[in-house]
Amino acid sequence: MSAAELRSIGLRQGERVRFKRQNRSRWTHGRIASVGADGSILVHDANGAARSLRPEALEVERPTRRGRLTWRGVDEVATTWEQLDLFKTDL
Repeated sequence: MSAAELRSIGLRQGERVRFKRQNRSRWTHGRIASVGADGSILVHDANGAARSLRPEALEVERPTRRGRLTWRGVDEVATTWEQLDLFKTDL
């Protein structure tokens, strides 16, 4: 998925995200690379390792109404692009 397509769903390529790895209690930080055809998000961690994770397993930094950055779930932030074509009419 290109950078323009990522922007259309509310995400940016290279945007900072965090996730918890299995059997670990600490957050691991990474950057968004792309979105797969199955809806998973490809993330590169600080060591360069690539991981394909579900959107509900990731959090992204977003400003609050007062401008303070806070972590929010990607599944809350991203807009669903598949549903946009359901109501499309061809005139």
